[in-house]
This record gives sequence, structure tokens and C-alpha cells, in this order.
Amino acid sequence: MKITIIKPGLLSTVQDMGRYRYLSQAVPVSGAMDELAHRLANKAVGNDDHCATIEFTYADASFKAETSILISYSGDGAFLVYQGELMPAEKPLFFSAGSVIKLISNPIGARTYLAVAGGWNVPDVMESKSTYLTAGFGGYKGRALQKADVLVGGPNLNEISNKILKQLVERSLIYPNWCISRNSLLPVKKREIRVVLANEICWFDATSILSFLTNAYTVNLRSNRMGYQLTGKPLVRKVTKELLSTAVTPGTIQVTGSGDLVMLMADCQTTGGYPRIAQVAAVDLPLCAQLKPGDTIEFAEISRDEAEELYLEREHDLLLITKVINLKYTQI
Repeated sequence: MKITIIKPGLLSTVQDMGRYRYLSQAVPVSGAMDELAHRLANKAVGNDDHCATIEFTYADASFKAETSILISYSGDGAFLVYQGELMPAEKPLFFSAGSVIKLISNPIGARTYLAVAGGWNVPDVMESKSTYLTAGFGGYKGRALQKADVLVGGPNLNEISNKILKQLVERSLIYPNWCISRNSLLPVKKREIRVVLANEICWFDATSILSFLTNAYTVNLRSNRMGYQLTGKPLVRKVTKELLSTAVTPGTIQVTGSGDLVMLMADCQTTGGYPRIAQVAAVDLPLCAQLKPGDTIEFAEISRDEAEELYLEREHDLLLITKVINLKYTQI
């Protein structure tokens, strides 16, 4: 399966679940900003969650199917359009060779993930296909996608992907009558980000802590895959000592010397010297990935146990989705 990029959009890169085994060597995790959307796009075509997808930031992109392709997409940054018709998300979609598919703007979010049966076939770098733009490695030649780039799907489809493809071809369908409900896996309050208070919370006075948990923050224009700068009421430190560089991870919220917040994201550094006031619960990182400059959010405190329970519940739901899809197609 093969596509040619006609228009790459603002920023389109190949991503997977990231590289975690090289943090001690100061290599960032990278990977899909919205891991949930990435995984659902893969599940819809029968892929393993770790297969590479294309992460489109915003829309205004298009590509041509050079061969017949089985794809799916998920995320709030764009809609896929074929011959003027909106294609449903979180479904397998079959297109014949020569088809041109466009991505048009979805004002709700920022990022959309395109999966192909078998995953996008790019080389592994440090056990991952994810693009890390700052260092120029991983993904497609270590860079963002450009016009005329040709991407090829993995050569070997698994049993489920083959059966999905066969069913659509035999019935002359673009997509089946089922889909994955992504919204059922997301909280109702999409602008409330749940956090666990972090190690240096005691460095701030009570008024600042209360302000952090009650006031709104706006995503600044100076935000990218490394982190979001948040505009709001500055926080005041009661401890003036400097912090030795210490571990940070996607979802860590740091407080700069001027009292402003920085929420670290997928391409963030592995250590940092700013005090950490909170850590975003893993289940809410997909909400953060869909934020755009100008979006306003609030933070809500939960306990570590609650964050872990929410994570395990979602993993259970994702496992059930995989089992249901497998069961549906093993009966064919």
C-alpha cells in the first residue's frame, strides 16, 4: 500500500508510541502527541498499537493513493474528505488506486492520525519509528513530510487486517457499518485537565496553589511538540533556592522564574531545572494534545491512586475494543 503526499499541511510527521528506553541518554520520548487517537486509528484497521501513523497538525493537507489502501483516522484536528464526502473517523476506509483524499479543518482540535494496514514502513531508530525533529532522526528521513514524499505501508498484513480488507473489497464498500467510539473514552469536560500535585508543590505559597487550581490558563502562541506555554496569573514561590536539574516527562507542569507555567509534551527534554508543580494524569494527555493557541483550560487535582485507576480503566476499555474487533473478524 502506497501514498504520495500532495500537500503536507502545516506539520505532518510519522509517529508511533515513542522511545522510552533511551531517556537515560537524554533522548526524548517523542511519539504521538495524542496517543489515544493514534491507538484507535491503528485498531480500526487491525494494527498493533505500536504501528506508525502519520500525525497531521491541523488540516489543509492531501494525499493520493498510488495503490489500493486500507486506512483509518482519528483525532480532532481534521476531517478526511473523499470526492466531497466526509469520511467517518475510527473506521476502516478502503480506497482504490488513484483516489485523492483531503484533510479539511476540524475547529475542535489540533491533531489527526492516519493509520494504514500494516503500519507506515519507515526505519526504526532506537527501537522506534517516531520523528524527533530537533535532532533530525526517526520517521521519514528525520523530517516533516513534504510534497511528493512517497510513504509505503508495511509489507505483511496480519490476519485481522487482511479480513477487514477482503470484506470491504468483496462488498464494494468504502467502510463497514461499525466504528470505535472515541468520545466514550474521553471525559465530558474536555477543558478540565486532571493533575497530580508534584514534588515542588510546597515551594509555592497557599495563594498560588489555590490560584493554580481555580484560575483559567490560555495556551500561548509559543507552543509546540516540546511544550505549551500557558498564560495566566503568575505563581509566587515561597522557596527561592534553585532546583538541580531533575527528571521530567510529558505532562510535567513546570513553573518558570517569572511564575509562568510550561506544560511539557511529547518532544520535551528528559530533565529540567524549573520546579514541578503538577503532573497531568496520563488519561488527560490526549486532551492536551488537541489544544490550540488561544484555548483556555483549568486544572483539577486528583490523587495518584485516582490517576492510576483512571489509566487502568482506559487500558481495560482499549483491550476490550481490540478483542471485539478480533472476535468480529475471526468469525468470518
